[in-house]
Amino acid sequence: MTPAAAAAFAAALFCVALMGYAIQRGATCTVAAVDEWVAKRSARRLLGMAEAALWVAGGLLVAAALHALPAMPAGYAITGWTVAGGVLLGLGAWVNGACVFGAIARLGSGEWAYAATPIGYLAGCATVQALFAPAPPQVSAATSLLFEAAQPLAVAFVLFALWRLVPPLVRLDPAALRARVWQPHAATTVIGITFFFTLLLAGAWAYTDLLADLARGMPERVAPRLALFAALLAGAAWGGYTAGRWQPRWPAPRQVALCLAGGALMGYGTLLIPGSNDGLILVGMPLLRPYAWLAFGTMCLTIALAQLARRRWPAGMSNFHHGSATGGGAA
Repeated sequence: MTPAAAAAFAAALFCVALMGYAIQRGATCTVAAVDEWVAKRSARRLLGMAEAALWVAGGLLVAAALHALPAMPAGYAITGWTVAGGVLLGLGAWVNGACVFGAIARLGSGEWAYAATPIGYLAGCATVQALFAPAPPQVSAATSLLFEAAQPLAVAFVLFALWRLVPPLVRLDPAALRARVWQPHAATTVIGITFFFTLLLAGAWAYTDLLADLARGMPERVAPRLALFAALLAGAAWGGYTAGRWQPRWPAPRQVALCLAGGALMGYGTLLIPGSNDGLILVGMPLLRPYAWLAFGTMCLTIALAQLARRRWPAGMSNFHHGSATGGGAA
């Protein structure tokens, strides 16, 4: 590795660790965001996630305008598997009690049951072909509509970024700024920004993609991606500790079983779509990929229906649901 490449990777590790820290503080869990919408009729967390996607989209526009755009993951055609995958992704997140973002936050808080989620996810990805026999995903040849007018949109995004960032920097003292930046909505914005810079520095790296590739026997750049995953976990653990959420809990067998089952369902959904909710929110949706919007919408609708069913039949549904935490990234 050249010195320049080593420096870029070190910067990527820092960004991923910061992202893990922000996941612990931000409103990133889709299960909690939908639960907030169902229970409180509030879309605050969903809007925070949308803004994270907006920051990724804006960063990509600026990179395209500067001719520094990294290689973009493929887009896919919409099929019946897109919807089926969204249903399984939502059901798995609901059973697990957290999506793939929320699972990292809760593991970073010492909830050891969530160590079973990536294991279940890996198993789901490894067995999806045997259980569902899906047709190979249809790669879409269409270029992203995002880049049709990259330069004027990039200028508009820079103006938006200045409007969002400059007034807080001017008005607040450093202590108040630190407190404000780790509020849930602002921390979710940090996730979008750090994800973009990591994409620029290290390419596609999401831990869900790594697990899916390992399950399918397609390992690529395993060592650096494992290092990035470790940095994500370390950042989440540090975020949990500094937020006062670090409370190690030995898991009950039922909790482990639900995390394994939820992880497996999310693994099935990921390969059927294809894409997990982190990739959908931070890659597919910013790139205006129709399949990503449909899959994520289906995921949210599935979680909402499961939440409503649990309210209607609490005794019968309680055995199939891990439960959601409150506050920060795990909520």
